[in-house]
Amino acid sequence: MLDLIDKQKLPKHVAIIMDGNGRWAKERGKDRLFGHQHGVISVKDVVEGSAEIGIQYLTLYAFSTENWNRPENEVNGLMELLVTTIRKEAETLKENGVRLFVIGDMESLPPYCLNELNEAMEVTAGNDRLNLILALSYSSKWEITHATRKIAQQVKNNELNIADINEDVFRQNLATADFPDPELMIRTSGEHRISNFLLYQLAYAELYFTHTHWPDFRKENLFEAVLNYQNRERRFGKISEQLKQA
Repeated sequence: MLDLIDKQKLPKHVAIIMDGNGRWAKERGKDRLFGHQHGVISVKDVVEGSAEIGIQYLTLYAFSTENWNRPENEVNGLMELLVTTIRKEAETLKENGVRLFVIGDMESLPPYCLNELNEAMEVTAGNDRLNLILALSYSSKWEITHATRKIAQQVKNNELNIADINEDVFRQNLATADFPDPELMIRTSGEHRISNFLLYQLAYAELYFTHTHWPDFRKENLFEAVLNYQNRERRFGKISEQLKQA
């Protein structure tokens, strides 16, 4: 399958909603944390596969603002798993040219978790092979509200005129200001929703849904999604004939 991918037509940015850990675990008679633990294996494999084919940006929806409402033992387990994984994998990311970023409401994360993430981002800051973006304590509604407050404060401080507010100004106040918008969004586990994920940025993304649960998702599944993307016509509001004339 890897041989079929056109390296000249890759999506620069792929975003993934990693869904199905809990259902995968339940099917095996295990608790939800068991599924999250096995989901880490998928993260490592997909990061490796993304770097292998030349994807430049990979955003993983790791923990939403709504996930704080889950049972306390699951939330605590997820935070501990995150810290353990980052601590274990930071050097590997550095050696493989992967730079780590985090977007979301960082202030809501436990201090021990935030410290580990900041250290990993510092360790990988010099890398440029693949930009790995973790969406943690993130939701689009939080992000858009936060951006609106920032812009309002700039207007209040006479740093920005209301008449000058446009798409570029709004975009520069989003958590993703330093990254291009995703061209491909993948969601695992059969759900056909975006679930409050990058709502503004996914305006023209190709959406790919698979019934595969996240713990079973591997680089081969990623390659299949990329091939599907490459067989689509991206028109951005134009018609096919216009694209052929360009």
